[in-house]
Amino acid sequence: MSSTLSIRAVPSGPPPASIRRRQYGDPCTMVLFGATGDLARKKLFLSVFDLEKKRLLHKNFFLLGVDRQPLTDGAFRDLVREALYQSSDRKFIDEDVWHNLRGRVFYAPADLTQPEGYGAIVERLAAIERDVGEAEANRLFYFAVPPFLFEPIVRNLPASGLAPRLDDPTTRPWRRLVVEKPFGHDLKTALALNALVLETFAEHQVYRIDHYLGKETVQNMLVFRSGNAIFEPLWNRQHISHVQITAAEEVGVEGRGQYYERAGVVRDMFQNHLLQLLALTAMELPTTLSPNDVRDEKVKVLRAIRPLVAGERVSAVRAQYAPGVVRGKAVPGYRDEPHVAPDSTTPTYAALRVLIDNGRWRGVPFYLRSGKRMAKRLTEIAVTFHVPPYLMEGVVGLAPGRQGVAPNVLIFRIQPDEGITLRFEAKVPGTALALTEGSEATSVDMDFTYDDAFGVHLPPAYETLLLDVMLGDATLFTRSDEVSFGWHVTDPLLDHWESHPPERVETYAAGTWGPASADALLQQDGFRWREP
Repeated sequence: MSSTLSIRAVPSGPPPASIRRRQYGDPCTMVLFGATGDLARKKLFLSVFDLEKKRLLHKNFFLLGVDRQPLTDGAFRDLVREALYQSSDRKFIDEDVWHNLRGRVFYAPADLTQPEGYGAIVERLAAIERDVGEAEANRLFYFAVPPFLFEPIVRNLPASGLAPRLDDPTTRPWRRLVVEKPFGHDLKTALALNALVLETFAEHQVYRIDHYLGKETVQNMLVFRSGNAIFEPLWNRQHISHVQITAAEEVGVEGRGQYYERAGVVRDMFQNHLLQLLALTAMELPTTLSPNDVRDEKVKVLRAIRPLVAGERVSAVRAQYAPGVVRGKAVPGYRDEPHVAPDSTTPTYAALRVLIDNGRWRGVPFYLRSGKRMAKRLTEIAVTFHVPPYLMEGVVGLAPGRQGVAPNVLIFRIQPDEGITLRFEAKVPGTALALTEGSEATSVDMDFTYDDAFGVHLPPAYETLLLDVMLGDATLFTRSDEVSFGWHVTDPLLDHWESHPPERVETYAAGTWGPASADALLQQDGFRWREP
């Protein structure tokens, strides 16, 4: 029997009584640049609303939206409420919660490229903070804007007096910046942007956000390793054969063809999301869980990654989605999308074979893949262990169709259905102990999900990260050197691909798991991709 059975994993102690409500955030005004854009409408408004619903916002929390549109406070409040009802994550909105929040939502129109545009923001903040004590007049500036606006905002915030540099992290009131990806277009631009930011602000004031790090399963990885003696001793090359990290998307470029033509899948997904997941998986356990100790260990992993391009050897493949079928619906290929060149060579899929040259992981391949229009929406980390070196006589010939026992696999599901699965081998009851022909053994999944185990709805990543900024906890945010070393990994590959355009772009049908060359990348090591 080669099918997989499944058993549930549940907490051994009392459930949600052990789940404590988080500390509410500091009083502050969240100045949201790009307040009428997609990110604000689809993620940020809902995150603020949920924090209010859970009573995690201070009574002196205010939201000041800033954008070019000439809206009044009332019109902006209507826009926020409409966005809440249109959110795919909610079927209804608690009007009592909205009533409590509505009076703390404001708007200021401004051209963020012009220094004089910041005068309106200064005036609105003065009015909002009039009845707030000076020590509580904290400000959180969220950059939900296109990359070309980063530089003028960074220069104008201190020049206008809105956000001075604060070298002492204990200074009150605080000033913090939340910066969305992409942080630079390549290593050169990332270094220049880092230099500008750190010349103007202290590192502790800057929160470079990667929403993947706000996922509960990602946060749980360090606790899982450090809190379970049956896993940490095995977390090395002696016991692990390889690791697969997958970030698959069902959707295409969704009208963002113009952006995607400049970015491509490596800039969009690997330089930030996937390398962060790799670093968290491979890092040494830090001495403490302080933000800098955690980020120090992640940087060590990124520095130890072997170059992806060495002479003619390239440890990566690229491809582009062609027309296909997703969930029973015919979808176009990438070249047929709006704002995409008909002869575009931009990859929408990539797979990388990454080696980490340190004592823990030397020789263990980490396979990273991500793509648009794949078979299903899925992000997971699959840690595959070596097959046991010693097998009792007779075990090798299991059931018909099985060449031997399957390796144990530990799977961290990041989205959807966040949780952890452990796959192991088990004898089917009633069959002979000597597993001769006709006997049966199978793989069994021990499955843990947060919803089943704790009966709670996990907070969206942005909600977690927004609260962390208000609390001054930078553990789940990337530091400037992490960004730089991430570009050190991907830049040579991007440069190589740019200087070696493909004679024929390899494609994969939409609704599949990727191109044949990605399968070959693993087959050279004797492995194959996990297909959930």
